[in-house]
Amino acid sequence: QVQLVESGGGLVQPGDSLTLSCASSGRASSDYTVGWFRQAPGKEREFVTGSRWNGAITYYVSYADPVKGRFGIRRDYAKNTVYLQMNSLRPEDSAVYYCAAKNLPVPLNNLRDPEEYPYWGQGAQVTVSS
Repeated sequence: QVQLVESGGGLVQPGDSLTLSCASSGRASSDYTVGWFRQAPGKEREFVTGSRWNGAITYYVSYADPVKGRFGIRRDYAKNTVYLQMNSLRPEDSAVYYCAAKNLPVPLNNLRDPEEYPYWGQGAQVTVSS
């Protein structure tokens, strides 16, 4: 079993940066896939970014078009933590952000499918407002 604990959400102004953390405990494997999703009020959950690693090596990464060039995902293998770095935040980025994980490879084309991920964090609220 893997437990995911998210942290780092908050209220920021447009243009600010924020980093979310997704710490895993339990049996996280070295070949590990994490996806970040978000859900705004009244909207469906949407894919933000995802990546597959083996240890500290990144196999592939995918970003949703609205966040390309602004968001980044990385893994600290030693700390069992994956980070979502969000820059140049916009009001439309406001949502509850969820990390999701799988202890097996997820094909690149399937990173955006929430059904691929058996483990989910509790969610972190991000609000971008002036």
